[in-house]
Amino acid sequence: MITAASAVSFPETYPLEKLGRREDLLFFDIETTGFSGDASRVYLIGAVFWENGGWQLIQWFADTPASEPELLNAFFSLLKRYSVLVHFNGDTFDIPFLLKRCRQYGLPFSFSEVQSVDLYKRIRPFRKLLGLDSLKQKAIERFLGICRQDPFSGGQLIEVYQEYLVSRDDRLYGMLMLHNREDLEGMPLILPILSYPDFLEHEFVLEDQQLMESSEAPALRLRLRGCCRLPAAFSRESGGIAISASDSLLTLEIPLFAGTLKHFYPNYQDYYYLVCEDTAIHKSVGAFVDRNARKKATAATCYTKKSGLFLPQPVPIWEPVMKEDCRSRLTYVEYRPQLFQSPDCLSRYVREILKAAGR
Repeated sequence: MITAASAVSFPETYPLEKLGRREDLLFFDIETTGFSGDASRVYLIGAVFWENGGWQLIQWFADTPASEPELLNAFFSLLKRYSVLVHFNGDTFDIPFLLKRCRQYGLPFSFSEVQSVDLYKRIRPFRKLLGLDSLKQKAIERFLGICRQDPFSGGQLIEVYQEYLVSRDDRLYGMLMLHNREDLEGMPLILPILSYPDFLEHEFVLEDQQLMESSEAPALRLRLRGCCRLPAAFSRESGGIAISASDSLLTLEIPLFAGTLKHFYPNYQDYYYLVCEDTAIHKSVGAFVDRNARKKATAATCYTKKSGLFLPQPVPIWEPVMKEDCRSRLTYVEYRPQLFQSPDCLSRYVREILKAAGR
């Protein structure tokens, strides 16, 4: 086994206290000879941690296949000193892989004493909203404007490692170590990606709303202030709604419906439909209407109508709920500025808009 250790520095662009005390944090990443912990081996484990007033990086490299148990012992010995494990897709790959390799050698190690923080899982729900081309670490680095020298993926380096075991070429060793090192150095650097869950999952404060009226396409612009600043702007259009965010400001441009919509009553058995008026009235009133001018209401005809400007709502939040017809999934509410005076209604509406855009 080869051990390489060095001090490492990087700008702290995300508040680490949101994860835990820096003294409790351990970042880690592994490189393997395949994707199955039952049939493949781990040949490189790297970790970054805070010690003696600075960040330290350590890598354990299996220069022979027989070195794998040494790697596992070295890593888990270090892990005992930390309570928060930070990684990228480790819950799905790295952690199960290492546990399988430990069982292979009868090693009694586990991750039960540490809190797991998986950056991949935290950002996955926001991939479409942010326009990420993939959820690989390099894709997130590109989104955040982080550059790296290593051009390879972990899968591409499997053959490089096999060739190294035969040739002992220092150039190949350097390629393997660089890839893992840049993954480790990149992991703290991509922590600002957590600003997006922080921003999108927390409450917003309405800065202003602007009704943009036109004869063809009236729209409502909402400007909302979030809880933190974003490292990079993003924008997306979904269902006709334009979503953009920059710094700590979220902007929604929502097309309004101008025209006539219907409010449907669920208990249509209690209503009559008035053919000439094209509306429904309760039987207690309809009993006084000429029989020839009324008929029993159905689910499709039990409504009253209203004309005006209407705000689409992904789920019913405000009453009365308006629709184009009884089978419509999309609901509306008559627009009025007072809709957003309730912080709870505002937060729920924004949350539903963002959820729909992320599907």
